Formats: sequence, C-alpha cells, structure tokens
Amino acid sequence: MTAIKHHVTIKGVKDGLVFLLNDTCEWNDLLRELQHKLEKTHQQILTGPIIHVHVKLGAREATEEQKEEIRAIIRQKGNLLIQSIDSELPAQEDLESEEAAIKMLKGMVRSGQTLRHEGNLLFLGDVNPGGTIISTGNIYVMGSLRGMAHAGVDGDETAIIAASHMRPTQLRIAGIISRPPDEWGIEEAFMEFAYIKDGKMEIDKLHQIHRLWPEAVQGQS
Repeated sequence: MTAIKHHVTIKGVKDGLVFLLNDTCEWNDLLRELQHKLEKTHQQILTGPIIHVHVKLGAREATEEQKEEIRAIIRQKGNLLIQSIDSELPAQEDLESEEAAIKMLKGMVRSGQTLRHEGNLLFLGDVNPGGTIISTGNIYVMGSLRGMAHAGVDGDETAIIAASHMRPTQLRIAGIISRPPDEWGIEEAFMEFAYIKDGKMEIDKLHQIHRLWPEAVQGQS
C-alpha cells in the first residue's frame, strides 16, 4: 500500500489555525488534499464558532489567482475566516550567502569597454588600458588589470580589488581613488590586492589577505 504524502498540515495556534501547505508538490495535488481535509478527515475540528485561519505557502510564490483558489476552498466552511495567505521569505543567512557568492565571467575588456556587475566578480581575462570593470562587491581579475577597476561602487569600503597582474591606470574602492600607479613604489605587481585602511587605499600581496579577513581562515579548520 502506497504511503499517503501529506501536503497540507493543520496546526492549532493561540488565535486560530495555521494551514501549512507543501511548497514542492503539484498545485492540483495540494488543492485536492486541502479540499479532502476540509470535507472529510478534519471535518470535526473545523466546525463550530468562527475560526481564524492563516495560510503559509512556504517558499512557493503563488499568483493572485492561485491564492483565490485556496480562498474559495476554505470559504466553503462558513466558520473559517482567512486572515492571511503568505509565502515565507528566505532566511537572512541564505540571503547573505547569496550575496557573498562569486559570479565568474571570462573574456577581455578592451579600450572603451565597461563591464558592470552586481555582487562579487571573478573575471578570467585581461582588462586592457582604457577598459573599465565595475562591481558593487569585490573584483578578482585572473589576468592583467591594466585599465580601471572600481569595486564597492555603491559605497562598500570593505570591498577589495585583486589581480594576477596589477598594473591599472586607476583603482577605486567605494569613493576612494588610488594614487597614480607610479607612486605605489611597485614596478611589476603580481598577485596583489587593493583595500581600504584608515580611509586610504593600500596595496599588498594577495597571500596577506588573511590579515584583512582572519575569520575566513579560521572557518577552514
């Protein structure tokens, strides 16, 4: 005998009932089970005086038409008063991890071209003189950075710019602009990164990044 999968869970709370609707099953299967529980299996607990009902859709994003289908089924029980039908937003840590994810792009940014990105960017290729790469997060160039790079463009001073070969015409992090490259005291810069320290842009070897983000290293234990 096939086990019955429960797509609808009904829980009692202080001010009424919560209907928890499975967010992965087929929509029609969900509606059928909701109808069945209202008419058959849960008929006794769903009778009596007015009961306030909150419907939780989980991660499912229902259209207004689908929400109306739910309302129509629940309204058949005259004593059930729908207070809300809500989808649950992703947890904050999920949003943060999504923001922390790195997008990988490859190619070449030629003179006169501008590459823009929302979030952290790993670029596999070269940024030529006259080319520009802009991101709201960190910028990692696995190639030669010989044009202009602007990280943390929306004001994030914790952003960094890293490159396999660092010889840019200009670097910017948030609103802070680097000194001209010939003032860095570095002839050929390989595996370097730029960051903000005390309101000024600094350049250091990429293997020293653990000083900036010590917690990231500890997390690898």
